[in-house]
Amino acid sequence: MERENIAVGLDIGTTKIVAMIGKRNEYGKLEILGLGKAKSLGVKRGVVNNITQTIQSIQNAVVEAEASSGYKIKNVVVGIAGQHIRSIQHSDYISRENPDKVIDDMDIEQLIAQVQKLSMLPGEEIIHVLPQEFKIDGEPGVKEPIGMYGGRLEATFHVVVGQAALIKNAGRCIKDAGLELSGITLEPLASAEAVLSFEEKEAGVALIDIGGGTTDLAIFKDGIIRHTAVVPFGGNVITDDIKEGCSIIGKQAELLKVKFGSAWPGENKDNEIVSIPGLRGKDPKEISLKNLSKIIHARVEEIIELVFSEIKTYGYENPQKKLIAGIVLTGGGAELKHIKQLVEYKTGIDTRIGYPNEHLAGDSEKEISSPLFATAVGLVMESDRNRTRGAVSLESLKEEARLQEVKQVVEIKRENPFDFSDSQAPHTPNRAVYTEEKLRQSETRSEEEQLSTADRFETGFLGKFYKKIKEFIEKSE
Repeated sequence: MERENIAVGLDIGTTKIVAMIGKRNEYGKLEILGLGKAKSLGVKRGVVNNITQTIQSIQNAVVEAEASSGYKIKNVVVGIAGQHIRSIQHSDYISRENPDKVIDDMDIEQLIAQVQKLSMLPGEEIIHVLPQEFKIDGEPGVKEPIGMYGGRLEATFHVVVGQAALIKNAGRCIKDAGLELSGITLEPLASAEAVLSFEEKEAGVALIDIGGGTTDLAIFKDGIIRHTAVVPFGGNVITDDIKEGCSIIGKQAELLKVKFGSAWPGENKDNEIVSIPGLRGKDPKEISLKNLSKIIHARVEEIIELVFSEIKTYGYENPQKKLIAGIVLTGGGAELKHIKQLVEYKTGIDTRIGYPNEHLAGDSEKEISSPLFATAVGLVMESDRNRTRGAVSLESLKEEARLQEVKQVVEIKRENPFDFSDSQAPHTPNRAVYTEEKLRQSETRSEEEQLSTADRFETGFLGKFYKKIKEFIEKSE
């Protein structure tokens, strides 16, 4: 029987670290088996800056996910982001030895491997090589070259590049947390898998993932990734502005943003006030909701302008590059009240909030369907597609351990069939008890056998004769 494929994604974010365990159900939907969250203490703007704290946060998230699922995590697909990420466009080609043979996967892999050898800036390494369009013998516009004939295979690629040292730091944290790294995926690509439909990618869509430390952009057109970018600002800078502008602590600022914050200042009246408890017995502080929304509006507007400049760089105004499906907002920042309206106002492009529920099983918890977990869901989908078998059932691990224990005992008895000592036995607490029990059963069986023999003697002919002689002697005496 084939073992079930359990997928695991690990989202190492600036504000939170999420470990998510899932599998495909019989309807092809993703069933989330376990979810673990931990506060991210060692990550700033998507980059690990404290190894020890990050390892601890990963372990906390993993333990919670394992406890809620009944599975032991072995390896993970991890998401990567940060301001060190950049992307380039590159064209390359190969000349095929036998043009009369159809193009297959090996030819595509050879072309991608050739691009992987590109010289990057010092300290950089290639994360993704994503084919966009192919040319066969100079004929452009080929989306799927496999099965076609041709001598020269050419393609344009979207190449995602990052700092090697920063990527290695993330890999070390995963390894030291007791896990194996089965894959790395750019976080906006993972989020896109979770919240975008095939039709949107075909029509043209810009995904904006507003995280805690960064805002990530991924643009698709004709079903192909066209542009990616990372803006080094996210929800945390909004919280910092509230903290400074209202003279309160960070925890209170985050709570204010989530519960009462709005990206559109016009909706709040001047007399709407919220009271914040004072520190160490000081009087409560009163915050005007109108002033709060003005602070949020100014920072969100700045983030939108930076992302919009990247969309302009892509050339969305070109009729051939038009984003017919508009903008999709996801990530924790997408939950900010009225942010959709502000994005539409600033860009003039239709906008919606992206939820990962399209790919999730119908009975999934409401929390998992939040834009906050879009990246984690996308990473689980990537792990499932790669069939990495990221986790195994705790019950199966116990069964394997028990079978291994029995196998060791059998091997030892085969080598020493008359040895009842525990000196050569494996370190098994039940071994001595097992041996004593066998001996007691053996003694009991011997007594029963002796008793049955005596009974048979007394009831037989010799037994009756012996009894008569014994009675005659006793009477004579």
